[in-house]
Amino acid sequence: MKSELLKSLKKIGVDTRFVSVIENRIYINNLKLSRFSRSKEEEFLKLYPQINVLRSKMLQRTCIKASRNLAHCLHPKDRIFLLKDKDPINFALYVILEPYQRKYGIELILSDDIKDLAGLNVDLVASAITLDNEVLNILNQMLYGEKIELISSVKAKNHQNIIYPLINIQKDWIYSWMEYEFPKFGVQKYETEEFLSFLETIIPDVKENLYKSALFVSKKAK
Repeated sequence: MKSELLKSLKKIGVDTRFVSVIENRIYINNLKLSRFSRSKEEEFLKLYPQINVLRSKMLQRTCIKASRNLAHCLHPKDRIFLLKDKDPINFALYVILEPYQRKYGIELILSDDIKDLAGLNVDLVASAITLDNEVLNILNQMLYGEKIELISSVKAKNHQNIIYPLINIQKDWIYSWMEYEFPKFGVQKYETEEFLSFLETIIPDVKENLYKSALFVSKKAK
């Protein structure tokens, strides 16, 4: 079914390297580059009325920002392991990576259990760590007087190379489109810890700035 959908999209002039096709949904990751206009959508839905097409500016913003990370860590034909379960962040990661099978010819190795990784031959492991996870980690280390060590800089014990496509993306960006499209996940609005919430009210882009500062300090310490 998926190959049939992709062929039909190409036939009407949609660049499938910029859309994600997952089950009965199509996610537009980049409206301009995909060329998936409203008229093309109408033409497509005449053939496949059961398919849902998601047009979300926040989804596109998420995918475009993630692409800046992925451009530096992916290679053609890479075999990438990622978890695919009911966690909305893991699913969002899958949505973002799915078109790279056509962009870079990568292979996605999906599993609902991280333990399966031990018996697999993969090049990379995709982590669902977000900007929020990293910033909360930084704040906790600062508050307890610990050495600043980024989650995204820790080497895996199994020597697998880890990539972090969501490291510069806030969870509420993801939840804004996942909440609409997947109410079955029961996604609620994300709330940071009290201190970070307070900082956000007085310091613009506090999450991004904390991450950049910690990254700078981490590199200087090496």
